[in-house]
Amino acid sequence: MTRSMTGAKMVVQALKDQGVEVVFGYPGGAVLPIYDEIFLQNDIRHVLVRHEQGAIHMAEGYARSTGKVGVALVTSGPGATNAVTGLTDALMDSIPIVVLTGQVPTFMIGTDGFQEADTVGITRPCTKMNWLVKDSARLPETIHRAFHVARSGRPGPVLIDIPKDVQFAQAEYTGPERMKPDHYQPRVKGDIDAITRLVEMLETAERPVFYTGGGVINSGKGASQLLRELVDATGIPITSTLMGLGAYPASGKSWLGMLGMHGLYEANLAMHGCDLMIAVGARFDDRITGRVKDFSPNSTKVQIDIDPSSVNKVIRVDLPVIGDVGHVLEDVLKVWKARGRKVNKDGIARWWAQINDWKKINCLAYEPSKTTIKPQYALQRLEALTKGMDRYITTEVGQHQMWAAQFLGFEDPNRWMTSGGLGTMGYGLPASIGVQIAHPQALVINVAGEASWLMNMQEMGTAMQFRAPVKQFILNNERLGMVRQWQELLHGERYSQSWSESLPDFVKLAEAFGCKGIKCSDPKDLDDAILEMIRYDGPVIFDCLVEKHENCFPMIPSGKPHNEMLLSADAEAFKAGAALV
Repeated sequence: MTRSMTGAKMVVQALKDQGVEVVFGYPGGAVLPIYDEIFLQNDIRHVLVRHEQGAIHMAEGYARSTGKVGVALVTSGPGATNAVTGLTDALMDSIPIVVLTGQVPTFMIGTDGFQEADTVGITRPCTKMNWLVKDSARLPETIHRAFHVARSGRPGPVLIDIPKDVQFAQAEYTGPERMKPDHYQPRVKGDIDAITRLVEMLETAERPVFYTGGGVINSGKGASQLLRELVDATGIPITSTLMGLGAYPASGKSWLGMLGMHGLYEANLAMHGCDLMIAVGARFDDRITGRVKDFSPNSTKVQIDIDPSSVNKVIRVDLPVIGDVGHVLEDVLKVWKARGRKVNKDGIARWWAQINDWKKINCLAYEPSKTTIKPQYALQRLEALTKGMDRYITTEVGQHQMWAAQFLGFEDPNRWMTSGGLGTMGYGLPASIGVQIAHPQALVINVAGEASWLMNMQEMGTAMQFRAPVKQFILNNERLGMVRQWQELLHGERYSQSWSESLPDFVKLAEAFGCKGIKCSDPKDLDDAILEMIRYDGPVIFDCLVEKHENCFPMIPSGKPHNEMLLSADAEAFKAGAALV
C-alpha cells in the first residue's frame, strides 16, 4: 500500500519503518520541514546537540554500543561541513550511521546561495555512499537503501542530502517491504575450500596466534561467542587491536592483551614470533604493523574479512577468506570439529611456555607515588571500583586512551567506544552521551584528557538537558600528553606548544553547566572521589590531577618492528640515542 505525503513526512516515516528510536541533530533553515514533522510525532526521540560534530559522535556511540544504525540530522552548509570529522571517524572505524543533511532548493543549487555547500562532493571521500535526492518520489527508496548500505558488509557512514523543496513536495511513499532487493549484497559466506585450508594450518601450527579487530564486534555478538569458543577449544593465544577489545574477555585464559604501538610486551612479541597468524576482522593498520617489512616476518598469514579491498592492502597474506566474521568462524568450527578437533598440542604448549616467560616482564610497570596521582593508578582504581558493573567506557584520544586500553578490562563486546583510525580528539564526550541515551540505566564513563575534552565540552549542555548521567573522568596533566611524550623522546625535549597556560576550573565549569564537579589530586582521596562520581545521579565532571610528565609505555617508536619496544626503563637510553640522530 502506498500513501501520498510530503518529502519531510517521508523522512520521518522511513526512519520509523527502519526501527529508528533516536535521532541526534541540530535544526536550521534547510531542514525545518523535517523538524516540523518530528514535532508532530512521538515515536522518534530527538536529541538536540550543541554542535553538529557532536551529533555524529553521539550517533557513533549509540551505534557502537547497540549494534544498530545511528542517525543524525543536520542543516545545509556549515551544518554539513561540521559533520565531516564525524563522518570520517565513522568511515575509518566502520561504524554504521545514516546522516541526513538539508540542502538549498534544487533551483538554487550552484548559485552560491545562503548556507549552500556541495555536500555530496565534500563528503564523497568520507562516506561509504552518499546521495543528493532531487525528486521526492525517490526519497523513500534512497533512505531505505542508505540503511541497507550502512549496516551491510563492512559497516560505515552514509549521507543523504535533501533539498528544501524536495521536503515540501508531495509524492507516493513506499515502505521497505516493497523495495526491490538492493544490488549491494556483500558476500557473507567464506569459501569452504579456503576455510578447510585454514583448519589444516590450525592443526599443525606450533606458534599460532589470533589477531582480532573491530570486525568481530561489527559482525554481532554471535561472532564474539564463536571466537571465544574457537579460541578456548584450541588453546591458541589471542590478541586484539584497540577497536577489538571485548570480543574476547580480558579474563579469558588465552588473552594476551592489546597489541600495537602501545600494546603489551607479550602480545607484540607473540605477533613477531608466531608461525601462523590468523587476522580476524582486522585490517593491518600502521599502529599495529610498525615497520611493514619486518611485521611478523616468519609467519603464514591468514586474513578473514568481509571487505575484499582490505585484503592485501597493507600486508600480503597467504590465505584470504572473504566473508562475514560470524559466518566464517561458524564454518571454521564445524570443519575443525568434523576433522577431529586436532591441534599441535606439544607445539602450542612450548609456545605458551615462551609467552608466559615474556609475561614475567611487567611491561605496564610504573613508579608509584604517595603524593601525586599517577594516571595508571587512576585507571587501576577506576577498574577496581567499577568492575562487574553494567559499565560502558568511551575515551578521547591521547595517552589516557592508551592507558585506558591497557588498564581497563573488557569482558564483552560493545562496551568500549573509542576513536581508533582517525584519532579524533573531542570524540569521547559526545560518544558517551550517545551510549547513555541508548543505555539509560548503565554506568557510562568517558576517560578523557583535558585537552581533548575541551574540544567538545559544550555537549555537557546536551547531557544536562536530556538527563544523561555521563561521568567525565578527566586525567588532567595540563599537557597535550602524547604530543609532549613524542617531543621528549623523539624531538630533543623541545616542547613546542604542547601545554596550555590557561585551563578552566573544571569544578566551576561543571557548576556553570548545572552538573556536579569533583577535583582530586591526592592518591589517598582517589577511591572516595571515584565512588562519589559513580554514585551521583547525574552528569559529573571529575578533574583528576595527575603527574604532568608521565609517559605511556610500552611504546614501539615510529618505524620500528614489534620486537623493538620501549619499556619505561628504556626511555632514557632511547632518548640519548635519539638526540644523536
